Amino acid sequence: MTRHFDALEEASEVIELAQTRGVTTRLIGGIAFSAQLPHWTYRHRPAHDIDFVVRSKEAPALTRLLEERGYVPDRRQNALYGHKQLYFVDEEHQRPVDVIIDRLEMCHTLELKDRLGADPLTVGRAELLLSKLQIVKLNRKDALDVVAMLSVYELGGAQGINTETLGEIIGRDWGWWRTVTGNLDVIARTLDEDDGSFAADLVMQQPTAWDPAEQISTLRQFAIDTPKSVSWKVRSRLGEHAIWYEEPEELSH
Repeated sequence: MTRHFDALEEASEVIELAQTRGVTTRLIGGIAFSAQLPHWTYRHRPAHDIDFVVRSKEAPALTRLLEERGYVPDRRQNALYGHKQLYFVDEEHQRPVDVIIDRLEMCHTLELKDRLGADPLTVGRAELLLSKLQIVKLNRKDALDVVAMLSVYELGGAQGINTETLGEIIGRDWGWWRTVTGNLDVIARTLDEDDGSFAADLVMQQPTAWDPAEQISTLRQFAIDTPKSVSWKVRSRLGEHAIWYEEPEELSH
């Protein structure tokens, strides 16, 4: 099969083909932000890697589809880590493809296997936002993704960012809550102290609907007000006296 040079076109076709075989797969990572933010020039610079999410029971069928399409698997890595992540390469375009199995495991664990129906192309917008806000050492690009998303989509509402999902995760786990609220504070300061360079990378090809600073403030207050589980309250007593996050494992290809 002919693969598209454009990563998003290629990924979209793979998702459609997978669906015809009864396999549900969705995008995560930078390419998913490109799909959700089509008017953001910054996110549509040189071609992205492709990151899929799939349920473990459907991973073998997606693997077969990718191999039929000409993707070359990293057999050593897939043998070692295939229970949680698979790696392929489109050698023609020198484009890596990661397939995340069931959940994203980084500083925190984001369960995804039961959350693949919110959007036809990507994981849900709430999950995308959390995939960035869970990063303890947030970098500039991650912060830009958060702000861009909050510039375009409303918090709540059928066409916005699902606050029920956000509340469920940060209200159940104090560590998640601590990292998310800490990152919101960092991003709020970045916006407040911006000399114009940060805003320059947020320019869209059409006007945005929401003030990201206001949305961040709203989300911060939402995190404070959302109901907390018993385990959240118990863990909160220990606070930062114990590490509340994991150091992400870097998988070498």
